[in-house]
Amino acid sequence: MVRVGRVTVRERVLRIRDGAASERVDTLVVEEPLEVRLDGDPLSITMRTPGSDFDLAAGFLVSEGVVAERHEIAAIRYCAGATEDGSNTYNVLDVTLAPGVPRPDTSLERNFYTSSSCGLCGKASLDAVRTRARWPVGGDGPRVGADTLAVLPDRLREAQRVFDRTGGLHAAGLFTPDGELLALREDVGRHNAVDKLVGWALRSERLPLRESVLMLSGRASFELVQKAWMAGIPVVAAVSAPSSLAVDLAAEAGLTLVGFLRGSSMNVYAGRHRVLLG
Repeated sequence: MVRVGRVTVRERVLRIRDGAASERVDTLVVEEPLEVRLDGDPLSITMRTPGSDFDLAAGFLVSEGVVAERHEIAAIRYCAGATEDGSNTYNVLDVTLAPGVPRPDTSLERNFYTSSSCGLCGKASLDAVRTRARWPVGGDGPRVGADTLAVLPDRLREAQRVFDRTGGLHAAGLFTPDGELLALREDVGRHNAVDKLVGWALRSERLPLRESVLMLSGRASFELVQKAWMAGIPVVAAVSAPSSLAVDLAAEAGLTLVGFLRGSSMNVYAGRHRVLLG
């Protein structure tokens, strides 16, 4: 198994409760940069939680419309980091595309630095991210019971191992329409968590994810709906609010978008035909 950086660190903090101060050791989630190179050329830098880095890189390329099938990636490997002793930081990845796979359109203006909080802030315009997905998700698709959706947040939370220790991570989980958890990824960046899931699916030859529900631990933004569209995911659910652009894109793409999913309460913003009552 390839060694990667630590997911958590321990730090001494001053804790104040009801005016009383004490020292204690707290567990923090790690945030480090990951540079993704494509055939040796710098492509993107994202702030992420170490772990599932190969999935993260692969999922990012799916989200950008560069690849859609496992065979389109020839190799992913860690590169030596820029350290004085030449040791590997495990913070630089190089992805080699298979012969004949077109490189991404570099004419699109993009700030390739991606913070942990926003995956698409550097796009020149919304039109630049409305990439044509290879798999349409409109039409009937799977039906999901409202009672099944209601239990997904708790099942997602129960599977968050690192969150239990830090309280500082976003999570994204893939579920079957019956509520079975297929895979879960955690990351300091919500978009990274989704990319890690999509990359896992790509590398497992599971794309498109036509029979899956994407469950998000936070809000549903435009970028996360777009990533779901690119992976062929028909249903997206979130415990918090969607943005107006997320709703617009879900309606345009034919996705079902559920927000404010808390217990038996939820709002269905798009694709209501897939949500079964009773």
